Amino acid sequence: MRLRATLACAVLLASASAQAAGRPRYGGELRVAHDGPPEVGEPALADTPLEATLLGLLSRPVCQTTADGAVAPALARTLSRPTSQSLHLTLPSAAVAQALARAWMRLTSNEGASPYRALFHAVRGEARQVTPRGAALELALAYPWPDLERALCHPALAPPVSASALGPFTAAGRGALEAQTAWPQGRPYLDRLLLSATDQRGLSRLWSARQVQVELGVASETDAVAGPALYATFLAFSPRRLPPDFRQAVESAIDREDLTRLFVQAPAQPMPHLLPPVLLDAPARPRPSAPSAGGSRKVTLLYDASVEDQRAVAERIQVKLHDRGYTVALEALPRAALRARWARGDFELMLHALLLPPIPGPALAVVLDAGGRRDLLGVELPAIGSLPAPAARDARARERALALAASVPLVPLYAQGLGMRFAPDVGGVMMDAQGLPSLDGLYVLPPEGTAMGGRP
Repeated sequence: MRLRATLACAVLLASASAQAAGRPRYGGELRVAHDGPPEVGEPALADTPLEATLLGLLSRPVCQTTADGAVAPALARTLSRPTSQSLHLTLPSAAVAQALARAWMRLTSNEGASPYRALFHAVRGEARQVTPRGAALELALAYPWPDLERALCHPALAPPVSASALGPFTAAGRGALEAQTAWPQGRPYLDRLLLSATDQRGLSRLWSARQVQVELGVASETDAVAGPALYATFLAFSPRRLPPDFRQAVESAIDREDLTRLFVQAPAQPMPHLLPPVLLDAPARPRPSAPSAGGSRKVTLLYDASVEDQRAVAERIQVKLHDRGYTVALEALPRAALRARWARGDFELMLHALLLPPIPGPALAVVLDAGGRRDLLGVELPAIGSLPAPAARDARARERALALAASVPLVPLYAQGLGMRFAPDVGGVMMDAQGLPSLDGLYVLPPEGTAMGGRP
């Protein structure tokens, strides 16, 4: 499946590159359908691939990591390193710099604590206090971390949506988005996007009737393309509330291949390690035998009420753990409440899904924090960041992910990507390293035989 998705992406992007050889015409609108919520919440919680894509229309992080790993400005006008231990950002205005600083500091606060705060661990003070100087932000590093720029490109680090020009589009009411002419990287080609939220049956119906030109969140494996699977779902457990052999009980009971194939929305892959296969492609360890039978135990498994396949996965885990002597009660929570319970450590079992960065080092940082092993960040990250070569840093992060797995109370389950469809008359299809489409680069192709043109 992964090869099929990769080949499809390659064909699609090659076609887009050929179409872009001319000069795309500005103007027009596209109809976009998706199976997500009508509106997205704050960036640190809008972290499914679909929600991150929708959020990116209205609010962007300071930069974007392109498919080849390069860093390109997005919300920021410039990113530069005055020294190897500092990063200078120039934002469009002082108001935008203030909004961004508040959003970053919220990630490390008690009320807004998020695993994505680990992306700031290398920043002096871990970004608990960020003070803009006009439209500029200066981040001093506590230790070498060459991957800071790429870490800051994560969608969860965007400022909340507001009336300011924080993204390439602005909301125009009733699912309509209009091109933002003040966007620092240049206005989108399109004048307008028309968004409609539906379900999988609705997506199929709209596509068959040719009523939309773009679809996001498509579960089909045969007629959709997908970016890298970086939306990783773990079973988090509390070592304080569960016996030492709990991990063995889960690993012996759960078949990741069956779980992914039967209960998880495609595109998806089994994830046997702390990092997804796209970041850590290593053979899975053999499944252990079941632990010795003990007394029965009652536990509660929390899951995200807004993610439909988490309910199916939770029910499957409930059934399989019953065979290991666990009576599992299920409790669905809104994502904000789920993250609040995580931040307090107030859970026995929890399905914890995260959109991981496309670089092994920053991804490992987020996973360690999510697993309650924040104490390891100050040990592992400086050793990774001290390596000057990107390949060496990536290799070190992979090695440490394998070595630390048994000490992190997370059981990796599966990783998902974003399934998408684009009609033949849509040009400019590109994905970033996060596996998300850049919808602001789309344009409507003219009828065959009509010359491409510049701005009308």
